[in-house]
Amino acid sequence: MTRTWESLYSKNGLAAKYIAREILKIENQERIPRVTDFCDRLSLGRGTVQGALKLLEGLDAIELASRGHLGTFLLNKDVSVLSDIADIGPLIGAMPLPYSKKYEGLATGIVDAFGSTNKRVSLAYMRGASTRLEALKTRRYDFAIVSRMAAEDGIKNHKGLEIIKSFGLGTYVSGHKVFFADPSNTQIKSGMRIGIDRSSPDQSMCTLYECEGIDVALVDLNYMQLFQMLKEKQIDAAVWNKDEVQSVEMLSSADFQSGKARELTKLTSEATIVIDSTRSEVIEQMALLDAGIVRGVQRKVENGERFPQY
Repeated sequence: MTRTWESLYSKNGLAAKYIAREILKIENQERIPRVTDFCDRLSLGRGTVQGALKLLEGLDAIELASRGHLGTFLLNKDVSVLSDIADIGPLIGAMPLPYSKKYEGLATGIVDAFGSTNKRVSLAYMRGASTRLEALKTRRYDFAIVSRMAAEDGIKNHKGLEIIKSFGLGTYVSGHKVFFADPSNTQIKSGMRIGIDRSSPDQSMCTLYECEGIDVALVDLNYMQLFQMLKEKQIDAAVWNKDEVQSVEMLSSADFQSGKARELTKLTSEATIVIDSTRSEVIEQMALLDAGIVRGVQRKVENGERFPQY
């Protein structure tokens, strides 16, 4: 087997890299291009293409069947092996810090869904949707997980970004509420100090809508500081998501008074995957991701039916 892998450095092996990329786009039981098609498309000789296909079969990357005048069909493919041959490494994505069961379930679901296609994925954890989208645009990551609201906001500000997968309402957060340092408060009032994280479009826009027309002092913090600052009464109120168990149990909270904030929280509840639309290799691999598997695993983690693993 080692000798077979070494043959990837031969002329046939270099051709196999290109052909592996083409076959990754083909589903099992579909006909593959004719040898002459590969020759024309890749400017290769007939013998080189035939040798490359035999090499891919020898590496157990593909299983082919000739059906006479109907052509040659792809019976089976190993996506992981094909990706290695094609020099397509594991996808790397950025998502929020997994501090809630919902985020742990989302991370576990994405890893499981890619695993079911024999595709590897690595996840990095970054605070702030704006930060994740900036990192995506500079190609530090292949994809970013953000809410639909943050995705739509980011697409306006970054040319070439697009939503490639959506997971439905309640998959990013269950919703947001206003949390208070003083349990006697039930709504934001003039004179209050309000925590805001401007790197989070979700938190900052909900905060601004809820404070609209009220004379408050906005205190710039990062999202993970809000809870501690409320506990220490250094701020009076802050918008926070309902899935963070510690804040829900220790602090009093209330629903939004602002109709605009209530409407916005629907968009903030849906998880999406954003990619750079110029990266065709990422689009091809993302097409393999089954959103149904992700949602199913996420529910099991949230319900305690399985341990998170990401």
